[in-house]
Amino acid sequence: MKKEKKQQEKVKKTKHYDKGQIFVKVMAGILAILMLVAAASTLLYSLMA
Repeated sequence: MKKEKKQQEKVKKTKHYDKGQIFVKVMAGILAILMLVAAASTLLYSLMA
């Protein structure tokens, strides 16, 4: 019985995706891209002036 419970827990952990966790990862990616764009545009602006 203990082995069956452990196997069921492993299956639940691998197939379960939390919507909040996915949202946080997507937002972190978007913010990272915006940060890189802002840094690049600041660098270009300072080199042009």
